[in-house]
Amino acid sequence: GQTFKVTSQEATKLSVAFSRPPLTSAEDCRKLSEDVQSAILAVATVYYWLPKGQGTTLRKMVRDATTEVVEGMIQLTETILSAPLESLSQEQLISTGGVWEACEQVSNLPRDNQAAVVSALAACLSVVKDALEEMERALVEGQDPYSDIMEDEELGFRGNRDTYWSEADRKLLSSCMGLMKASKACLKKVLGVVKAYGKADSPEQIAQLDDLADIANEISPSVDELALSMYPPMNQLAVRLNAAKLASVLKKVLEIAKTSHVCPPSEEGWVQFLTGAVDHNMNKIKNFTQGQL
Repeated sequence: GQTFKVTSQEATKLSVAFSRPPLTSAEDCRKLSEDVQSAILAVATVYYWLPKGQGTTLRKMVRDATTEVVEGMIQLTETILSAPLESLSQEQLISTGGVWEACEQVSNLPRDNQAAVVSALAACLSVVKDALEEMERALVEGQDPYSDIMEDEELGFRGNRDTYWSEADRKLLSSCMGLMKASKACLKKVLGVVKAYGKADSPEQIAQLDDLADIANEISPSVDELALSMYPPMNQLAVRLNAAKLASVLKKVLEIAKTSHVCPPSEEGWVQFLTGAVDHNMNKIKNFTQGQL
């Protein structure tokens, strides 16, 4: 925390030195540059000194935070170099604030891999919730998800098959929604047990948490791909393929959770239930699309 605080202060000193005439002396410029470089090297060292054994999820978050600070300082330097030395420009103020913000974010970083994985899972859950709500809205809005687009005056009513779901599509949609809801439930439950039982005291526990975070990261892109393929004109085989991919990811998440330290015997019931829910919805999707094969 102290290292990032020093970097924030160096950004301020650099910005103030080039905020108004006269031009800073060559000697002062050199000193400022050396101090900024030392601060940035210290920030990078914090990341490189963090042992890999502390967890890849934690390291990635620290790396991302470090990158933001370094990139922020580069941007500030470039802004100063390209601006005429008359008065403090808006760009320079924004760039300086960007470095301050990036340095401040470090205080919110997780302190161990358990906290890092909780943060990563919560982010995944938020994205999946949004995708599910968007699709639910599209279904509620009626037969035509493009009804907000105005009709063409010359062509009149848009009787185009490409803009609405058929009855067969809607049967398939129901099972796809079931799979998306299972994704949300899966992430919610895994997040809950990682919060309750997750530990980062041994290499094995840390590795298990990283495995969970890695596979859970695949859920939201898989949900997005399925959701996109569900819009009309619907290609039922594409939907089946994307559903199968999502089901496979969900079953992997459940399997990894079940065999890790975050899932004591008392929690195995929901793992079994959600595995059954994934299989049930996937089997219905296969049945609905069998004629397309």
